[in-house]
Amino acid sequence: MALRLYNTMSRSIEEFIPITAKEVGMYSCGPTVYNYAHIGNLRTFLFEDLLKRVLIASGFEVNHVMNITDVGHLSGDGDDGEDKLERAAREKKKSAWEIADYYTEAFLKDFDDLKMIRPDTICKATDHIQEMIDLILRLEEKGHTYQSGGNVYFSIDTIDDYGKLARLDLDQLQTAVREGVEEDEHKRNPKDFVLWFTRSKFGEQEMMWPSPWGRGFPGWHIECSAMSMTYLGEQFDIHCGGIDAIPVHHTNEIAQSEAATGKKWVNYWLHGEFLLDETGRMSKSRGGFLTLSLLKEKGFDPMDYRYFTLGGHYRSQLRFNFDNLASAQNARTNIVKHIQGLLKEGAKAIELTGGKALEYKEAFLSAVQHDLNTPKALSTLWAVVKSSDLTNDEQYSLMLYFNTMLGLGFDEIAKPKDVAASDEALRLLSERNAAKAAKDWSRADHLRAELLEMGYVVKDLPSGSVLEEKM
Repeated sequence: MALRLYNTMSRSIEEFIPITAKEVGMYSCGPTVYNYAHIGNLRTFLFEDLLKRVLIASGFEVNHVMNITDVGHLSGDGDDGEDKLERAAREKKKSAWEIADYYTEAFLKDFDDLKMIRPDTICKATDHIQEMIDLILRLEEKGHTYQSGGNVYFSIDTIDDYGKLARLDLDQLQTAVREGVEEDEHKRNPKDFVLWFTRSKFGEQEMMWPSPWGRGFPGWHIECSAMSMTYLGEQFDIHCGGIDAIPVHHTNEIAQSEAATGKKWVNYWLHGEFLLDETGRMSKSRGGFLTLSLLKEKGFDPMDYRYFTLGGHYRSQLRFNFDNLASAQNARTNIVKHIQGLLKEGAKAIELTGGKALEYKEAFLSAVQHDLNTPKALSTLWAVVKSSDLTNDEQYSLMLYFNTMLGLGFDEIAKPKDVAASDEALRLLSERNAAKAAKDWSRADHLRAELLEMGYVVKDLPSGSVLEEKM
């Protein structure tokens, strides 16, 4: 089965064919570490983790690079506003370096709690200033830049395909993503963008470096181009991010990268859709945003949120509320209990070589290989849970296989320990077994509820009913 992915550049689902037969170069736009990641941000990283897992399951080796933006990302996605790190440092009375370190660690903790596979390379912008300067110099040598008002700009008039990813109508394009932004009088074309700042309307900044154009700091867009090409080369397979990066950030990355090299830069562009709350798109700018830590405080496991995101296709908007998350939690808990039941019965991992089990395995792989169709993949998972024509070993082995792509921690589920039940609990269980044998279902349900109040869950297995401690 061939892997097929939706390429934003072509607006179509294409067969994935890497530049090198087996190794895939993949770049993800990482976080800007001026605050905690909200769960909408994390949805994008979860889709990228899913993509990587499916690539691996499809037989590819993945060289995954992700940046940490710790300088240069202004409060507008264009060239307006203040550096987000500098503003956060001032508000929290910390240094910009302290802010970056703290929120980088917070992000990586969320990353690990959600069982995402860490990238092969995590690169900080502040560690790659020279690479950015070198790339700007290449652009300067080829006539794609100019200096004005103390800053170095990229001139979009020096290329003939600016905006091709977003399919921009240049006559309608705004200079930034927000309305009411002051137009930069130093730009020859309002669509030009800054490669290097030496002057800011906010004055001297904490994070500044010497350069051929004066002491300053890089523009946000040049950072990803420089770092991705440092670790993946001048041409690579996949570039990922959220859909909000398409009209400005990714558009400008393409312009400067291809202008510098004279070659096509990236073959496949993949973008994840927004997570919506009751007020619309989740955003830090409104304040009060939801974090993974907050979900945990409310009693949810990070895997509940991961399962929730898998219920929607990555290219579809997903609406979040706590009722929907609770439904995901209940579904995941039932799967965990089912796997625990299989382990209680002695299930073990086996090789799946044929029959119905292999059909389920192929159906699941076919779903995720068709543009990461996780809703369809989850329907196959539930078909396995409810199946009566699979052995315990086959069911357990399928769940482990599905987990390699879903990343839900099924491989960490342990066999439940036998409960040292009280004499009273054992007596009630015996009465319940007798009620079931007599088909007195009302009495059996009453006894189950009574045991639950005592802290015991009744688990009905093919070999008989047992007691487990309430989770």
